[in-house]
Amino acid sequence: MDLKKRLDKEVSLRNDISELSEDRPDPMLVAREFRDEYISLACALFAYGNAKQIVKFLRSLDFSLLDQEESVIRDALKNHYYRFQNSTDVAEFFITLKRAKELGSLESIFLTGYSEENLVLDGLATLIGKLRELNDYNSQGYNFLLGSPPTAKSSSTYKRWNMYLRWMVRSDSIDLGLWSGVESSDLLMPLDTHTFKMSLKLGLLKRKTYDLKAVIELTNALKSFDKDDPIKYDFALYRIGQEGLEL
Repeated sequence: MDLKKRLDKEVSLRNDISELSEDRPDPMLVAREFRDEYISLACALFAYGNAKQIVKFLRSLDFSLLDQEESVIRDALKNHYYRFQNSTDVAEFFITLKRAKELGSLESIFLTGYSEENLVLDGLATLIGKLRELNDYNSQGYNFLLGSPPTAKSSSTYKRWNMYLRWMVRSDSIDLGLWSGVESSDLLMPLDTHTFKMSLKLGLLKRKTYDLKAVIELTNALKSFDKDDPIKYDFALYRIGQEGLEL
C-alpha cells in the first residue's frame, strides 16, 4: 500500500469523536463543548505542554467572563496561571478577547487580510495585529501566548494558530467548521514535534529545521495527496506520532 493510501486510511479511522476523550485528552475536547470561535481560540493558544494539564487548565476557566466588565475579569482570574502565563497574563488575554468580541467576529477580522490574495498568513497577520492593537499589554508570557504577526522572516511555525484555523475552517467529526469564508485548500499545517518527526520519517518533509518554511513544504507535499484539503492529514499524523505507531 502506498503512503497516500495508508494515510487516507488513518484519516478515515481517526475521524471519529472517540479519538477525543478523558483518556485521550486534547484541547479540542473543551472547544467542542462550547463551539465558539473566541473560546476555541483560548483553547488553541493555551494548547502547549502536557495534554492532560492543558485540558485541566481550560476546564478551570469561566468563559462567561468574556461578557463581563474588565474589572470583574481581573478579579475572577487573579489566581489563574498556566506555565509561562501568570494570572495577569491570563486576565489580559481574556480582556483582549472581550474587546475583540465587542467588535464582532474573529473571522471578519481574519478575512480582511486573507481575502485580498487568499493567503492564510496575511489573515493571521491582520488578526494578530488587531488583537495587539486592542490591548497594549506586554509581557513575556502574554507575548508567547499571542505571538507576533507573521512576516517573510518569521521562524515560528505558528502551530497553535494554524491548529485554530483548522478547527474553524474544516468540518468533520473532529473539526468544528465554524467559519465559512476560508477555503480548506488554503490552510497551513499545524506543525508540532510529533508531526514534524513523523513527516521526516515518512519522507513527506526534507527540511530538518522546525520553522515556517517546513510548514509550507509539508503543506505543499500533502497537497499532492489532496489539493482541496491537505490539512485533513494533520490529526492522523499527530496521533500516529504521539502513539509511536508504524505505518
